[in-house]
Amino acid sequence: MASVAPHVTVNRDALIGVMFALVAAVGFSAKAILVKLAYLSPVDAITLLALRMLFSVPVFIGVAVWAWLHHAEPLTRQDKLLVLVLGLIGYYLSSFLDFLGLQYITAGLERLILFLYPTMTVILAAAIYKLPIGRRVILAMALSYAGIVLVFLHDAGIGHAANTLLGGFLVFLSTLSYSTYLVGAGHAIARIGTARFTAYAMVVASAAALLQFGLTHPLSALDLPLRVYELSVAMAIFSTVLPVFLLSYAIKRIGSGSASLIGSIGPVSTIGMAYVFLNEGLSLLQIAGSSLVLIGVVIISVTTSKK
Repeated sequence: MASVAPHVTVNRDALIGVMFALVAAVGFSAKAILVKLAYLSPVDAITLLALRMLFSVPVFIGVAVWAWLHHAEPLTRQDKLLVLVLGLIGYYLSSFLDFLGLQYITAGLERLILFLYPTMTVILAAAIYKLPIGRRVILAMALSYAGIVLVFLHDAGIGHAANTLLGGFLVFLSTLSYSTYLVGAGHAIARIGTARFTAYAMVVASAAALLQFGLTHPLSALDLPLRVYELSVAMAIFSTVLPVFLLSYAIKRIGSGSASLIGSIGPVSTIGMAYVFLNEGLSLLQIAGSSLVLIGVVIISVTTSKK
């Protein structure tokens, strides 16, 4: 009996990790749906981002205080600078550009473009650390970007092409910003710790978003329909706080490679929710493009994990 218990515990931990990763992926995917639903009311990207951060930052402040009390080793000046810069780039700027882009493109296209971040991370890491990119990865990246082109052509054909181009470009910049954060955050997270670094960086991003709102909007801009506040609270809880910590726990139990592969359900989840809640169309061209993106990113994720 004693030999069975560890095996059962390992399986249970793995199952919990898989469930956490799935819930995190769906939670992150739901953000685009909540943003698009909020845009049906008279609210702009700056206000909506500020509300999302306002309702989520108390949790991150609590985690930051807990981490500060339980870590005897203080942050160095270099660590503080990294938290500041990466928090602004990875969470604030990336979110702001994403919210702007969602004003012009469908939730499905937005999630697919965001899902390209592994390809951009590979390119950035290769450029910064002089790492070679294998033929298999190059082929996978070609598949992914070909898929984006197909979905873009689909969306441009049913909407305003200029708006689709502008929105796609903004979300692409958002993905590039987040990829830059990932490349730079690896060493910082290893020294500072995942929970502490994430909490500090999110507090920085929240402060930036709230400051931007304060400098560009009067308080009367908060006179919004109750529905916007309800969606903002849902976004803060189910698409910000819970996914961040669930993903961290999932990585701890099943590893970053497995968690990343499970996250591949994200674009599929977004497209499905967009079809149900936003009445976004679903064509063969969109399915084909989405499939190419998913195949390419999965190949890159598997190859990177093996390395």
